Amino acid sequence: MPFYIIERNYAEQVVVPVESAPDINLINDDEDVRWVYSFLSVDRRRSYCLYEAPSIEAIVAAARRAGLPADVITEVDGRVMPSGLLAGVVA
Repeated sequence: MPFYIIERNYAEQVVVPVESAPDINLINDDEDVRWVYSFLSVDRRRSYCLYEAPSIEAIVAAARRAGLPADVITEVDGRVMPSGLLAGVVA
């Protein structure tokens, strides 16, 4: 299944969604997407999330249901290691 990076932009600082994570994961399960992990920008107004999903449409559907933005969605394929080697995306 393909991997995607999702950039989410927020008007206010993001509070880490510890309590809502189980609900987000249930929605993701319904849409057949998997949240692998996320990074927050230093100002906490953007997040960059790695997801595994069958399509961009599935990610958009899950984001809408969860009330989350999905401003930029980019499919990724492989990663470049500091050694210069190319490796598959490993979650």
